[in-house]
Amino acid sequence: MKDISLPFYTRLAMVLFSIISLGYLAILGQTILAPLLTSFLLALLLLPMSSHMEQKWGFKRSIASIVSVIIMIAVISAILFFLANQLTDLWKDWPLLKHQAEISFHDIQDWISRTFNVNTQRQIAYLKDSASAAVATSASVLGATLLTLSSTVLFLSFLLLFTFFILNYRSVLFRFLTSVFEEKHVQKVSDIVRQVQYIIKKYITGLFLQMFIVTVLMIFTLWLLNIKYAVLLGLISGIFNIVPYLGIFTALLISVLITFATAGGAKVLLVVIAFVSIHALDGNVLLPLVVGSKVKINALFAFIGIVVGEMMWGISGMFLCIPYLAMLKIIFDKVDQLKPWGILLGGEEKPPKKRRVYRITKKIKLEEQE
Repeated sequence: MKDISLPFYTRLAMVLFSIISLGYLAILGQTILAPLLTSFLLALLLLPMSSHMEQKWGFKRSIASIVSVIIMIAVISAILFFLANQLTDLWKDWPLLKHQAEISFHDIQDWISRTFNVNTQRQIAYLKDSASAAVATSASVLGATLLTLSSTVLFLSFLLLFTFFILNYRSVLFRFLTSVFEEKHVQKVSDIVRQVQYIIKKYITGLFLQMFIVTVLMIFTLWLLNIKYAVLLGLISGIFNIVPYLGIFTALLISVLITFATAGGAKVLLVVIAFVSIHALDGNVLLPLVVGSKVKINALFAFIGIVVGEMMWGISGMFLCIPYLAMLKIIFDKVDQLKPWGILLGGEEKPPKKRRVYRITKKIKLEEQE
């Protein structure tokens, strides 16, 4: 069959139409697609465990998939239980936090009065009006809260089911992907699928390892600074660090507010310095070591992806955008017609350099990933 060459504006229109159509379908299918795409990443993470149980212990694939999902539930539940205990300790100190907030509120009132010549009575009247408006909309807020809770339960239910099904029927999915294309492309498609599986699994594992290291470093640093709730703030920093750019600033804001309420303004500066230092260490040392640069997305499209993901799917969209942008980049780099899009998503090409190696002991060393 003779290849048809279309004009540039026709191809551009088709690309834009495809992007808009996919975005619209993604918004309509959020209830199904968000847990499905999340479960795909979790299945890649659990795949080595499931394969080990099948090959070494002789488990059936269905049993191995169920056990892997149960272990994942147990690990997540343990983390949530530990986090809940830390939040309980924070709740016990609520009177102290409230007292510190009242002092800060009065200081702000005095500053507004001196700076803008707005007396205290007018400020209180404005706050009362705002509170009345908030109470008037409390019914809608309660309804939205209940809707969010039910959506979360539905999301988690779909997440567990999809993770099990993807693990259990992964061979069927692989055969489907290879059978869709012509015979001459089967080998190339198989190579792309295996490379995507390997690199994304390595990428996700690296992200979790990075999260763990950042959490430990933050807890240890805040403990040395004698900051109250060092463990809680360290956990928040590590978890939020998964979301690039926005996550670290959100964690910093929460940590600054809690530190200001429990230790005063002097410790806030130390906390900010600790955050900036660990974030610099994370970006320049940890990220190249444990994650690597094969799937590195440039900052512009990473930020756009986070914003668009949040607009479409909320928090789950923010978490999913980077891994799937990385997956798209791998596919684009392997398909000749799509290589320009891979260049657009990637960073600037740098001359090859010697990989850094950090030796901890004679037998343990950390080597920078490719």
